[in-house]
Amino acid sequence: MIKQEKIGTGRRKTAVSSVRMRSGTGKIQVNGREFENYFPSELQRKVILAPIEKCSDVQKYDMIIRVRGGGIEAQMIATRLGIARALVLEQETRRQDLKAEGFLTRDSRKKERKKYGLAGARKRFQFSKR
Repeated sequence: MIKQEKIGTGRRKTAVSSVRMRSGTGKIQVNGREFENYFPSELQRKVILAPIEKCSDVQKYDMIIRVRGGGIEAQMIATRLGIARALVLEQETRRQDLKAEGFLTRDSRKKERKKYGLAGARKRFQFSKR
């Protein structure tokens, strides 16, 4: 029996997360490590699994997550978006609930580039009149 897989991609700043979701027993692997080892904080795990908690039971799905780039916070939000997108692929009726909670919104803010003649993106060097 071949299991149907849904793939959702999430992004935040420079973090990219690919979530492969299939029916199973609730086993989650992140970059070949256990979910609890990769995201040690209970708050992080709660934020990531929030879309599944909203729609259905966490124990219904096995997930293989590949995430790279960015920091731990950006990876967390990117993974949450990937899970939400995979859930919508599985069942289109979930879109309204997830969208209302803001789980399907991609945070498009990125770091602004440094400009020439300035100390940073917008910060200037100290002005000296004399």
